[in-house]
Amino acid sequence: MKKLHSIFKQNKALATILVVIVVLIVLGVLSSSYWRKDDTGSAANKPGKSLTSDAAKALSEEFINKFLLSGGGTAKVTEITTEYGLYKLKVDLTSNVVESYITKDGKLFFPQSLVVDEVKGASSTPAAAGATPSATVTKKSDKPTVELFVMSYCPYGTQIEKGMLPVLAALGNKIDFKLKFCSYIMHGDKEIAENLLQYCIQKEQPDKLAPYLKCFLEASQSASCLDSTGVNKTVVNNCVAATDKQFKVTENNINKVGYQGTFPGFDVYKADNEKYNVGGSPTLIINGEDIQSGRDAASLLKTICGAFNTAPKECSTVLSSDSPSAGFGSGTAPASAGAGGCQ
Repeated sequence: MKKLHSIFKQNKALATILVVIVVLIVLGVLSSSYWRKDDTGSAANKPGKSLTSDAAKALSEEFINKFLLSGGGTAKVTEITTEYGLYKLKVDLTSNVVESYITKDGKLFFPQSLVVDEVKGASSTPAAAGATPSATVTKKSDKPTVELFVMSYCPYGTQIEKGMLPVLAALGNKIDFKLKFCSYIMHGDKEIAENLLQYCIQKEQPDKLAPYLKCFLEASQSASCLDSTGVNKTVVNNCVAATDKQFKVTENNINKVGYQGTFPGFDVYKADNEKYNVGGSPTLIINGEDIQSGRDAASLLKTICGAFNTAPKECSTVLSSDSPSAGFGSGTAPASAGAGGCQ
């Protein structure tokens, strides 16, 4: 079950601060000094009068909607029970049910509970989800699998795509490359349409994806790029309609279902996003590892070639080390400009 602080996914700094605050609050609540009188015998630190479950529910809904949500729908507490001496809440946030807690006097609200054994287990596991991406690939294979997660209108996603295209041209079928999409939309309806279009070009006419992307990344002109690259529009349009229906992309967007915070969901690659704990665009996965690489063609080639058991001769291809500019167009940018992302 999801936690309430995930609604702040678009602002990592805020989410981090929130988790730290929650940990401190939990420690304070569990501290025996919280529940005892102080040395002077004062009851100032004791909890107040307990609220009824209905009153706690109403208080929680008001607090969440007024202070924690900002334009992302309306929260509703669908269930309230008692656990560990607190009220446990099930909060419905535009179809996502999250767990939260509130003290019975209504004084402290917990967006997240931390299960001690789970946290200990996660921290002791080298490949724990959400770990810092590695700079090199440790899992080698004869034919590396390369999965690139982007948002089609994210300027940093387009940046790494421009760096990736020469690599794909050099390595060809020596690698298994798949362009995939993040599970939420940050750039409006045009991104929903473009994600679906690119997904279907790759599915129905995979040899057309790279030529189409090369054209699209220049000026985001989908219609003319479809024509110039010879994509079978009938086949692709049928695929788009079927995919949209299968994953209820447009329907969920219209009905505000499956939002992640204030952003519409895009569930086509939802399972893969969850598998790799994809946190934004771009995310590069090689042989199942989250890999941090430069976004210029030379760096990407070197990174991917490091995933082979035995690197092929194509890995000696000389490619540009200039970092592509973020966004659309064919310009370049300082190497230091290649660290941004849409999150």
